Amino acid sequence: MYLSRRGLLYGSAGVAAVSLAGCGVGGDDGPELTGFTGISMPTDTSERWVIEGKALEDNLKGLGYDVIHHNAKDVVEDQISQIQSMVDEGVEFLIIAAIDNKSLGQVLADAKDKGVIVISYDRLILETPDVDYYASFNNYQVGVLQANHIIDRLGMRENPGPFNVEIFSGDLGDNNSQYFFMGGLDTFESFIYDGKIVIPSGQTEQSPTSTAGWSGDVAMERMNTLLADFYDDLELHAVLSPYDGISRGVVQALVDADYEPGTDDFPVVTGQDAEAASIKAIKDGTGQTETVFKDTRLLASTVTDMVEALVGGGEPEVNDLGTYDNGFKFVPSLLLDPVDVTAENYVEVIVESEYLTEEQIDAGEALSERPRRTGVTAPSRSERGRVPSGPGRAAFA
Repeated sequence: MYLSRRGLLYGSAGVAAVSLAGCGVGGDDGPELTGFTGISMPTDTSERWVIEGKALEDNLKGLGYDVIHHNAKDVVEDQISQIQSMVDEGVEFLIIAAIDNKSLGQVLADAKDKGVIVISYDRLILETPDVDYYASFNNYQVGVLQANHIIDRLGMRENPGPFNVEIFSGDLGDNNSQYFFMGGLDTFESFIYDGKIVIPSGQTEQSPTSTAGWSGDVAMERMNTLLADFYDDLELHAVLSPYDGISRGVVQALVDADYEPGTDDFPVVTGQDAEAASIKAIKDGTGQTETVFKDTRLLASTVTDMVEALVGGGEPEVNDLGTYDNGFKFVPSLLLDPVDVTAENYVEVIVESEYLTEEQIDAGEALSERPRRTGVTAPSRSERGRVPSGPGRAAFA
């Protein structure tokens, strides 16, 4: 049974910016800070983390600070050992995007014993009191934007449906995943109760919809299974996907099942992170129709400003004190606004902001980036019979 998750969120991300005088970090009583910073990024398989790690390093070095920068490449044990090494080398700040956000308690306890200030970067670190600040985007709003894209593209407010939708969520080890998931499902709530949205699989909880490692391969296998098990005589209208890599796996499964990209019958597929391959698909009309852009340059700049404020003896700006509970406390947070990106506005949002060039977008869909075809394969549409689209399905270019 579908249950509302709205009550699980606390506070508001829209409160006015405040300072945290007296919170116990960056105060006047400690030794003078030089800005020596350790950066720990989680993976090099998603382009955003490579971009952001380099941006953070360049920004901090531009202020004259010493920087150690590691990428753990999806290995939790390596991230822990890299963080420990940076602590042992005497860093004053740690900026950490965790692979597994429940794995860092011991190494952060050691860091805190040595006076290190810890900034949780985009992925909230859980189950430790030793996180001082959190910087990210309004991750609940990401899910809202994705769900509203599906609602708008299918004309759900005007048309009776029903519309068949499936939901994907991210890795259970990433705390952000629950916020994307809740934002999307809460936005769908009234449409589900009205019968306009039907989820034939019945999978509306985070665990069965999760995607280990945010993997396109894992997503493609699950999409194949969903099509084989629940869409033998049904048409799929949309897939709520939280991340571009997952979305491309979903699209590949749909193509393998004989859905034709660029036609009105191809399901609406959402995404996140504005990766070049997905922007190309959005631009060309070859599968995914939306992504949510979180300008990682702004996030890197925001965290740089946090470090600079603390080095200068001040307090970093935050705008949320009551949403992000890591199991020990509500971590003081600064949240930025995500932006919905479609074929209609990608030039303005992505190209004109110089995040990606048209050339980078056009070169973005390399064959090597496509998910491998593993696991169960769904029957093609010709094998399972083609069913007309729902009565309310809106045509779109």
